[in-house]
This record gives sequence, C-alpha cells and structure tokens, in this order.
Amino acid sequence: VLFFVAGIMMTALSFAQERNPYPRTITVNGSAEMEIVPDEVYVQVYLKEYEKKGSGKVTIDKIRQNFLTAVRSLGLPVTAVSVSGYDANNNNPWWRKKNKKEELFASITYQVKLRNAAQVDQLVDKLDDNATQNFYISRTAHSKLEEFRRNLKIQAVRAAKEKAQYLAGAVDETIGVAITINEPGEFYQPYYGNMASNRMMKAEMVQDASAADQPQADFKKMKLRYDVSVVFELK
Repeated sequence: VLFFVAGIMMTALSFAQERNPYPRTITVNGSAEMEIVPDEVYVQVYLKEYEKKGSGKVTIDKIRQNFLTAVRSLGLPVTAVSVSGYDANNNNPWWRKKNKKEELFASITYQVKLRNAAQVDQLVDKLDDNATQNFYISRTAHSKLEEFRRNLKIQAVRAAKEKAQYLAGAVDETIGVAITINEPGEFYQPYYGNMASNRMMKAEMVQDASAADQPQADFKKMKLRYDVSVVFELK
C-alpha cells in the first residue's frame, strides 16, 4: 500500500511539473495613452412645425426641405444625415380650448455628422430659428479610432516587456517567452456636449463681437489609454 501511495504522489508531482513548465515568472503591467482631436462630431437637431403670422402653419415637409437644403449647402454627403426621431404633439392648451379641436404640431429630429467646430457654426447659421427647438452635440469620435486602439495596445505590451527586462536585470535574471497576455483595459474619454439651442449659441456669439477675429477653437481632445498585464518566464 505504501509503495502504491508513493507511486501516485510521484506521478501527480510529474503531472504538476508538466502543467507548470515555467514556475519562475515575472508579472508586469504596461500602459500607453494618447490624445486626439475628434474629426467626427454628431449633432442632434430637433425641428418642429410652427405658426407664422399671416401665413398659417409652416408644415414639417417645408421645414424638412429647408433643413436638408441647408445641410447640402455645407457640402456634406447624404450619409451624413439621418432621422433619429419623428412625432407630433400639441403643447398649447389655450389654442385647443379656443378652437375646440386638437391642433397637432409635428416634429422631427435629425442627426448630422460633421467634421469640426467650424462646420457646426456653419450649420447653426443656416438653421430656421422658429423651427429649431433644440440643438446639441451628442458625442464626438474619430474616423481612425480603431487604428489608434490597435497601435496603443501594441505599445502597451511593448512597454510591459521593456519593464520586465530591466526589473529582471536588477536581480541578474533575463526574461523568456511571454506566458500570458491579458487584454488591455481601455480608458476612453469622449466628449459629450449639451448646447440648448441655436438661439442661445447665436446670442453668445453676438455678446462678444470681437470673437469673429479670434482663431476658431476646436473640440476638446479625446483621451485613449490602455493598460495590460503580461507574465514572462524568468531564465
């Protein structure tokens, strides 16, 4: 029985050594980060029918035509504009009481993909002040975001290897193959704006007339960061 038990223990020890061929390891963390100026600006524009004195209601079809014409004048492709909402409501109780009927005011929300702050200003200048109920920047992005992510991940792994080399060298060791590489954790800081309406934006520009002579400021930079953990063999 003792020989049998001893044989099982030796076999288990042999299997354990085979499963863990690198018992001496070093675990290090690497990181890489960068800041980029967004070249994709997503704007939400909320348009609604309204009553024009002496002319009656300005319909949503007319408002849509004027808006799309304004967008095309900026040289944007058709794919840059999409509909993100469409509804109708009546927010005037006095009108309903006076006319004893429901007067619906249709509305539509567009998403427009722009390239920079200058195009946002150009779009604001072309909007119908009466039809535009809300205008805000929902998010920003970059057309080469996936490429930047891939390169940063590579840089993070290389940084981990470099760190492992000098740490191992401090104890007269060298590193061997990489045993495990954990997918980098991502830190992504996009820009989210919230501008109330084109009326407010235009009012702010009028308050500072000298701003027209100043350089155009761009959007806040996006920050990308990746952290990776790598286990190396110690020789």
